[in-house]
Amino acid sequence: MNTFDKLCALLDLHQARYRIMEHEAAGKCDQVAALRGTAVGQGAKALVCHVKGNGIKQYVLAVLPADQQADLALLASALGATRASLASPAEVTRLTGCVFGAIPPFSFHPELLLVADPLLFERFDQLAFNAGLLEKSMLLNSADYQRVAAARVIAFRRQA
Repeated sequence: MNTFDKLCALLDLHQARYRIMEHEAAGKCDQVAALRGTAVGQGAKALVCHVKGNGIKQYVLAVLPADQQADLALLASALGATRASLASPAEVTRLTGCVFGAIPPFSFHPELLLVADPLLFERFDQLAFNAGLLEKSMLLNSADYQRVAAARVIAFRRQA
């Protein structure tokens, strides 16, 4: 099963409220939000990171609102490590089965710890994200995402 099919099966299993949208592929968060007709901050941006130090070596799928920037040092510290970096394209493909920009905010790989910034659940009733493909998005009820994904909640967005 590809990532899109896994995602649909998981959400259906948990009776999550979602809908699928097809659109042109877009490379930037603001461009895809315009195609979806959603606010940029409604987007769930998923970053594959590698966290290391203090005996920790962990891949993390770090999810935050698309209008925010990640503070990787804060993420590393919150997980007890000393540093974090974005994973390479090869690591991203191996861990998610997706290309950059198409990664949904769910982990289907045992090596990939799912972490979500709490702001993701505070502003919008629905989250929007690419569903494993650049041309398909989902609009998912925010409470259903929180319930089904069961992400570890850590504040790691860059503060102004």
